[in-house]
Amino acid sequence: MEVGFVGLGAMGRPMAQHLQRAGHRLHLWARRPESVEPFAGTGAVVHATPAELAAATDVAFTIITTSEDVERVALGARGFVDGARPGWVHVDMSTIAPGTTRRVAAALAKRGAAMLDAPVSGGSVAAEAGTVAMMVGGDAAVLERVRPLLATFARAIVHVGDNGAGEVAKACNQMVMVAAIQACAEAMLLAQAHGVDASKVREALMGGSASSRMLDVMGDRMIRRDFAAGIEARLHHKDFGILMDEAARLGTPLPIAAQVWQQLNALMAQGGAHDDTSSLIRVLEASSGRAD
Repeated sequence: MEVGFVGLGAMGRPMAQHLQRAGHRLHLWARRPESVEPFAGTGAVVHATPAELAAATDVAFTIITTSEDVERVALGARGFVDGARPGWVHVDMSTIAPGTTRRVAAALAKRGAAMLDAPVSGGSVAAEAGTVAMMVGGDAAVLERVRPLLATFARAIVHVGDNGAGEVAKACNQMVMVAAIQACAEAMLLAQAHGVDASKVREALMGGSASSRMLDVMGDRMIRRDFAAGIEARLHHKDFGILMDEAARLGTPLPIAAQVWQQLNALMAQGGAHDDTSSLIRVLEASSGRAD
């Protein structure tokens, strides 16, 4: 198929490469020319505008940062909507507000095109391995049409509901995950306060009912003081901003998420935006006088 891709970052680049290895021809657009350099000489076609990319493709993927970014690429001047045609599909894998997804989907529908909101989980490691988990909102029949493309880099693809439902599921994912990271940070701090070896505490917990991927990966980073970005904390901060706005709009109480949101706010204020989210432990250490 003729497949478009916008967002060639830590996750997008390997996903696009998986599509290319599966035999699909890539069509690329990027705000920064250096983003497409890894695809030089591979047969990928670089377009001047998102509209041109849409006109040349059957399906186009996006995985970019903010709701505003997605809306600009899809509906802005020379955006996807100007090149879309009946049967064309936009698969957005970004983590954005459900309302933005619904607006983009409605605008594309007027052109006879379709949109799936299909945010992913697993980070760059899963993207490289082709094993991301995907939660999808949109028409089920459209999902089935593009499922073979998704299967080139996703191990789990779950249809959640109509447009916006995928983003709701991703918000729930982020709440559970980052709350678990915060809990790991508090556990490591309590161990330190008692003068107990935090690495041994983590080892003990990994053998019991507290065992989790977050304790395994993020707990290890906290112990090793390895805060080089796996997923930059600013991205989780952005995600929590979205879900807390939604909670306020819907009148939905999220007391634990609200506390984690404040910890992320504090981490941003301390200059930790580009560190891994495991650096949440630094917020607690600063409050307790144990900062490194």
